Amino acid sequence: MALAGMKPLGMVFQQTHYARMMAEPLKNQFGPDIPARIAADICAVHPSFPAESFIAQSLDGFEALELMDRSKQIAKSLADYLPANREEALRILIASLGPASSSTENGGMAGFYYMPHAHFVASEGLEHFELAMEANYQITKRFTAEFSVRPYLEHHMPATLELFRRWATDPSEHVRRLVSEGSRPRLPWAGRLKNFQEDPSPVIELLTLLKDDPSEYVRRSVANNLNDIAKDHPDVVIELAQQWWEDGSDARRRMIRHGLRTLVKQADPAALAVMGFSPNAGAILADVSIEPASAAIGSSVRITAQISNPTDFEVGVLVDFRIHFMKANGVTSAKVFKGAERLVAAGGEITVSKSISLKQHTTRTHYTGAHSVEVILNGVHHPGGAFEVH
Repeated sequence: MALAGMKPLGMVFQQTHYARMMAEPLKNQFGPDIPARIAADICAVHPSFPAESFIAQSLDGFEALELMDRSKQIAKSLADYLPANREEALRILIASLGPASSSTENGGMAGFYYMPHAHFVASEGLEHFELAMEANYQITKRFTAEFSVRPYLEHHMPATLELFRRWATDPSEHVRRLVSEGSRPRLPWAGRLKNFQEDPSPVIELLTLLKDDPSEYVRRSVANNLNDIAKDHPDVVIELAQQWWEDGSDARRRMIRHGLRTLVKQADPAALAVMGFSPNAGAILADVSIEPASAAIGSSVRITAQISNPTDFEVGVLVDFRIHFMKANGVTSAKVFKGAERLVAAGGEITVSKSISLKQHTTRTHYTGAHSVEVILNGVHHPGGAFEVH
């Protein structure tokens, strides 16, 4: 079965809301043909596999199930019809896998074919560490093992970490990414790794090995892991970012910026200072304009901030906009919009503008009323006026 891999599940989930992932059109792409294809692959390496019984059990009530539950039901059928000797079962499953993916580009639903394999390994391989981790190693090159590897970090932490240290230099960027993505303390749509939430030092050791990985795909995962850790240990991440920033390449510094994004959004002064955006740098908010002052739902407003640098030296500025949107109950809810990162010459000025859409979306419903604006300059909040929505 020559099924190429796809952009790993975690990346897809990070770009698409979970509810959309469970939507009817997508789950139907993981349709009733999947168990038959899995059975054919297994029969090719293990002819005595009871394909008809496996398929029938996998498809019992299949149409009513959502994507993840479909996968879990197939995995349960694998557990029932592969040999009870789990070492033998894991060897068969590994042998049945198709070619590894050679790309990190999104290949549609193809890689999801291996989701049941990953569920099987997560639930059935814990007593056979080496074979199970070989299965994870192979699956992540075709789909992703960021979820199926987590039980091994919980139940076999020292051995899994040792393996991860070796995998951090693996030729496959899929495997190197697994080291970072699988060890995230707060991986979305997965159980949290509480030991790493309490003590992130083992994870930081792994990230240190990967911080200059040649693959943007891997470095982005490192940034996501840093962002996870920052939610529990902001001081640890800030200190690490300071160390890494000093002699960092442009690629490493981009990774650090992304890893600090939650702290930056919170206007944490220490995180901003790492990137050269000190609240004491000397830049000032000279003026703010909002056009139009009154806008209809469905239109947009443009906010423009004028930043001055009265000092005798160049300064870095990070400008964001915080809008207090009116809600149905008459209270407001704030949302931060990214503005710009700029350098302002000594004695110079710059303008930073942002267009704010007032179109109705499933993620935000707009209501009439006054909407106040703040300009966040190097972490410091400044009143920026208001606009009326009608």
